[in-house]
Amino acid sequence: MDTEKRASLCQHALFLLAVHFCYYILALDSCSVSVAAAKDQEPVGYGYSILSSSSATVDTSLKSLTADLSLIKNSSVYGPDIYNLNLFASLETKDRLRVRITDSNNQRWEIPQEIIPRQFDPTGQNRSLPENHFLSDATSDLVFTLHNTTPFGFSVSRRSSGETLFDTSPEGSNADTFLVFKDQYIQLSSALPKGSSHLYGLGEHTKKSLKLTPNGNDTLTLWNADLFAAYLDVNLYGSHPFYIDVRSPNGTTHGVLLLNSNGMDVVYTGDRITYKVIGGIIDLYFFAGPSPDSVIQQYTELIGRPAPMPYWSFGFHQCRYGYKNVSDLEAVVAGYSKAGIPLEVMWTDIDYMDGYKDFTLDPINFPADQMKKFVDTLHQNGQRYVLILDPGISVNDSYETYIRGIEADIFIKRDGVPYVGQVWEGPLNFPDFENPAAQTFWENEIKLFRDILPMDGLWLDMNEISNFITSPPTPFSTLDDPPYKINNNGTRRPINNKTIPATALHYGNVTEYNVHSLYGLLEAKATRSALINVIGKRPFMLTRSTFVSSGKYTAHWTGDNAATWDDLAYTIPSILNFGLFGIPMVGADICGFQRNTTEELCRRWIQLGAFYPFARDHSDKFKIRQELYLWDSVAATARKVLSLRYRLLPYFYTLMYEAHTKGTPIARPLFYSFPQDARTYEISTQFLIGKGVIVSPVLRSGAVSVDAYFPGGNWFDLFNFSNSVSVNSGKQITLDAPPDHINVHVREGNILALQGEAMTTDAARKTPFQLLVVVSNTEDSTGDVFLDDGEEVVMGDVGGKWSLVRFYAGIINNNVTIRSQVVNRDFALSQKWIIDKVTFIGLKKFKRLKGYKLSTTRESKFTKNSSVIKESVNSITGFLKIEISELSLLIGQEFKLELELTK
Repeated sequence: MDTEKRASLCQHALFLLAVHFCYYILALDSCSVSVAAAKDQEPVGYGYSILSSSSATVDTSLKSLTADLSLIKNSSVYGPDIYNLNLFASLETKDRLRVRITDSNNQRWEIPQEIIPRQFDPTGQNRSLPENHFLSDATSDLVFTLHNTTPFGFSVSRRSSGETLFDTSPEGSNADTFLVFKDQYIQLSSALPKGSSHLYGLGEHTKKSLKLTPNGNDTLTLWNADLFAAYLDVNLYGSHPFYIDVRSPNGTTHGVLLLNSNGMDVVYTGDRITYKVIGGIIDLYFFAGPSPDSVIQQYTELIGRPAPMPYWSFGFHQCRYGYKNVSDLEAVVAGYSKAGIPLEVMWTDIDYMDGYKDFTLDPINFPADQMKKFVDTLHQNGQRYVLILDPGISVNDSYETYIRGIEADIFIKRDGVPYVGQVWEGPLNFPDFENPAAQTFWENEIKLFRDILPMDGLWLDMNEISNFITSPPTPFSTLDDPPYKINNNGTRRPINNKTIPATALHYGNVTEYNVHSLYGLLEAKATRSALINVIGKRPFMLTRSTFVSSGKYTAHWTGDNAATWDDLAYTIPSILNFGLFGIPMVGADICGFQRNTTEELCRRWIQLGAFYPFARDHSDKFKIRQELYLWDSVAATARKVLSLRYRLLPYFYTLMYEAHTKGTPIARPLFYSFPQDARTYEISTQFLIGKGVIVSPVLRSGAVSVDAYFPGGNWFDLFNFSNSVSVNSGKQITLDAPPDHINVHVREGNILALQGEAMTTDAARKTPFQLLVVVSNTEDSTGDVFLDDGEEVVMGDVGGKWSLVRFYAGIINNNVTIRSQVVNRDFALSQKWIIDKVTFIGLKKFKRLKGYKLSTTRESKFTKNSSVIKESVNSITGFLKIEISELSLLIGQEFKLELELTK
């Protein structure tokens, strides 16, 4: 943005803010005074009771329960109570229980089925409940119990252990623990077993630790907002009212989702969790687990499995806000090539646009012919191009996209006309993705623009929705100014601040108040559909704003962080949380977006960022450049760590397949694979890739060692197999971490399918496979590799062009065996991919290889002389390593390799 335009926009925005500043201060002061006075007079609510014993009934299938609830006494705090409620509890599957509470007499806002599909069938034959008032099924470990107390409560427990998972029973006369249900204030509270309950989730916030740590009555606020990710503990770009609870000492895990799109505060005190929601209904889902992995599978079964990402998206990406022109882009690509650093995708921020308008090109600095030539060259080199789109459409009568939008009548409205906000380009309207016509409009604009510039993916930014102005509230509107103030921005600022007013209307007369936090989800859904139709390949999208089920459509990055050591560390909890939220393709801006990075920080950041699921360097135009080739030490480290990432591409991509089919994260907390080890619950400075690769980065300036926790087992350095860590029951180990090194280890019991180093993913896919078999004396070793063309829209569909190869290895006496099993072998065979080398590590108490036999489905065996064998024993650890190379074994061909060893 040129200086004059930025100054003009800033002056205009400051003027509007000044106009409204006093109003909000006065409104907040008067509201806080009135609320405080009301609280002095009466409690927020008095709770509900079960209307009568006969009003609580259970379905004859014993899978669902209904009860009528009656208000005990009205309270005027935050508005009048709703007098009659209906509670519906249902065992939807053996692993999932739903509890829904809403107004008995009036329909209330809840997330429509067409946005997040889910089952709901409260019909059926009912009979009165027995005196114990519980819902249970022999196939399920979840038990729902209705407590006929005054006020009433309910609890969810485990059949297998009797452990209580969620308990809303009132705590004496403490009104903060009662169910309160008003039009714009809903309160629900559950006791938790302090000390044995460990919570994770409830985002999006930047936090110091992955595990939620109670700090007095601090709130976790959910209301999508354009706030800097560098700010701790404030509501950010996404809303995910979901948590998992890992219970010590055994690691038994369950999950809880409150499916509600309205703004909310969640108060977590360690022994209690309390929801304070400003609209909608109570729609709770409980997931039985009992492991972290099974909880996430159950959760994503409900909300939708993550979308598959194209193979190329796992390469390295480069972006910057502030690239000046096409020559600047070309120089960056050339700089990476000259430095020998892999570069897969080149990105442009809003700089490429004409006047910051979507679907346009700056005719001076980024003219269409030069940009088309630039992108064509990228494609010829096996590279890709992604560009940014903001949701706002500039109000400009000469702007064709705006004209078509007005003609199609697809913009969000206020007071009967399209609402006018302001962002980079000045006044603008916002497409209403609730409107089916907006999806048609959006797809057409993408198609028209891609006909000019063949981009490979789209980056959706500013979609919280971000707005540079704060519009005045509608007088006397409790939507623009609700009685309860959520802790927006950590300061209880008005919910209309820097976004669309809550009184704005979407298609179907749905208020912004109810769908505010759904906007990024709806835009992602429309964009994914558009890209599939326009490109005809598996789409890649990156979005900033998210909600429950966004992972079904898009990838995510953690937003505007800063180039600080603290921000480097914060990226780990943020990324791990999104894996739990069902968005596995996630990363953070490598080297930091805001502030000036340093050589040391950028070097340590690429060491870590090379193992994010999504790896992109991105920086602000007003800060120094930070392309990885600009410092020799950073370039050398980038070559080293990205070399390993590219060798691990088949592993990352197979984890994407697992995420798409099961919902499991790519990057995982340590407790995810080791829930029985309570010492993993507090770890926020390391993470797993899949089940068996652990990343232990340096997160402090000047450090040349790192204290890393290793769960029980043998762990081998992926940069040097001779270096290993062996622990029996989990231990913290101090590891050397010189400036150019990050510690990445693989655990015994894993088999990794690797490929060669390359500058692009296309080139890497053409190299032979190498199997790394990490042998264990206590368990079998396993591993998978999923193979397809990397861009077919559907991943692993029945009848599709793909193969899945499973590997199994184990030790019996003096023999080590590895074998493969191939599903849909024809695709792999058609590609003629080969396994060139198999490396065995972790062999203990063996001295040498005596001989081997290789059998395949086509040939009986190979002789020892047909391959090259290397073997060595580590004199310190005693581990034997064996490499068998020059195998030329087709990966689509099932095989069995048997080694005979001597002790």
